Amino acid sequence: MKSLSNYLMEQLLTFISQPALKEILIAVLVFLIFWLLGKLFYRKVLSWLLQMSNKSKSKWDETIFTALGKPMQVLIILIGLYLALDILLNSVSQEEMLLKLFRSSLVAILGWALYRLSASSSILSQEARERWNIDSILIPLLSKVLHFLIIALVIIIIAGEWGFDVNGFIAGLGLGGLALALAAKDMLANLFGGIVIILEKPFIIGDRISIPGVEGTVESISFRSTGIRTSEQSLVTVPNSALATQAITNYSRMGKRKISINLGISYHTSKAQIESVINKLKQMLAEHPAVDPETILVNFESFGESSLNIFLYFFTKTTVWAEYLLIKEELNLKIIEILEDEGVEIPFPSRNLYLLKTEETKS
Repeated sequence: MKSLSNYLMEQLLTFISQPALKEILIAVLVFLIFWLLGKLFYRKVLSWLLQMSNKSKSKWDETIFTALGKPMQVLIILIGLYLALDILLNSVSQEEMLLKLFRSSLVAILGWALYRLSASSSILSQEARERWNIDSILIPLLSKVLHFLIIALVIIIIAGEWGFDVNGFIAGLGLGGLALALAAKDMLANLFGGIVIILEKPFIIGDRISIPGVEGTVESISFRSTGIRTSEQSLVTVPNSALATQAITNYSRMGKRKISINLGISYHTSKAQIESVINKLKQMLAEHPAVDPETILVNFESFGESSLNIFLYFFTKTTVWAEYLLIKEELNLKIIEILEDEGVEIPFPSRNLYLLKTEETKS
């Protein structure tokens, strides 16, 4: 029995001592070591870094560690795989091919890490707004531009590594981009219109604006269009290219809101009544808490076809549409009350028709 065990041990040592098998075992061992190091980094080192970042006031550290954690793990495993395969390969051509694959993989992993980092705009945008006052709508745009540049750069570097004509590719990309720009002229016009709106900020979400044909509250701003909710609760989508070239009235940016009234009273009204009505209207507006006292104009303006016209011009302190309408309603009722107290009527538009009798009609 002892001789059998010795025989088996000798055979095993002989089998293991073969050069090819020894290299395979070393390669597998190297790969397993780096695979375990990658797992250890992701589960232990990264967790420790995230815990340390939680103590920091800035959220940038946590965002960067989270974005780069998985690519770093893959990079460690990739290094182990490269070293393991390098042990097994013998020919120079195979080693050169392996080196190209390793470099291409390194570029791809680096691009992946940068892509993940640029995709973390939800957290970075808040930090950017607080530090540099960057518009929240501009952050996704910059993120998409970075995505495109990262992917294009990775493709160009990998193509150059494998001997492709990178200059021709870049030139073709430029010509293709030019052709695409000509074909998508309207889309690009809307995109640049959106950028103008974001940078110049003629309005923001929640503002009440008016453009030719549309008036309402801005509900959404995208790269292609702007959504405006009208008073009828319909949603009007306006292309950004149109907004960039039209006059925009932003009611939310007003410090106060104008009220202009042409008040027509009867021709039977006496001079004393007109003066009394004007004085009472001025006093009522000056004493009203919602009316701005800086500009109050009440004047007997003109003689109309069927009325004497009193012109009222003043501003409310509020610019909120609903509050403005309530104040306007209250003031209109007070105007009617003043006219009733003075016995002054508001006439209907009317015409007097005079018939001329001729000799023929008399007979």
